[in-house]
Amino acid sequence: MTNAADKIIVALDVTTKEKALDLVEKLRAEISFFKIGLQLYTAEGPGIVRAVLSTGAKVWLDLKLHDIPNTVGRAVESASHLGVRMLTIHLSGGSEMIRAAIAARADSMLLLGVTVLTSATERTLREIGIYDKVEDQVLRLARLGTEAGIDGVVASPHEIKKLRAEFGNKIKIAVQGIRPSWAEPGDQKRFMTPRQAIEAGADYIGIGRPITTHPQPRDAVSKILGELAGQI
Repeated sequence: MTNAADKIIVALDVTTKEKALDLVEKLRAEISFFKIGLQLYTAEGPGIVRAVLSTGAKVWLDLKLHDIPNTVGRAVESASHLGVRMLTIHLSGGSEMIRAAIAARADSMLLLGVTVLTSATERTLREIGIYDKVEDQVLRLARLGTEAGIDGVVASPHEIKKLRAEFGNKIKIAVQGIRPSWAEPGDQKRFMTPRQAIEAGADYIGIGRPITTHPQPRDAVSKILGELAGQI
């Protein structure tokens, strides 16, 4: 990666194809990577992936797949045919599911394993019968994924340093829960600013609402890039 903008992935957390493509058009001069999640994919289907790819942008398809191994494998195969650059699965699906996903993916697609959602806390984990600290559960799932052959993991920025310490550069680390210094945290519980996340060692930072809900999304991106450059 040659500059900070290459590390930013804008989450197209909007409701329609028209709104998504409008954002892509406004931001493509500086941003080359966009994330399509459940909300937009459910509303528009695979067509929205093709539409964003047709602009020359790269797509992270963030579906967080979690099902029986055969079903996940077939879904991963379908995503590979779409031509997305990255796809997410839940590592909590277990090693058999992870291996089925890896076996089905195209070589050009990175398969990222979701560890613990950035909206989760230790209380959330206790509710589902997990009594470890969040960071311990993140590392446990990352080990499971790495042993099964995952390309990278998705975690909160707060786990970056521990993931790097254990896995070095063997895996990609994509983080969500990114909030610029001037943005509200919203429902994120474990968040950092873009600059903090990059300095900690993130390969990719996913940023959604601070950009997509800003009255001037281009200005929001410029402010974030300025923050990464240490200008503000």
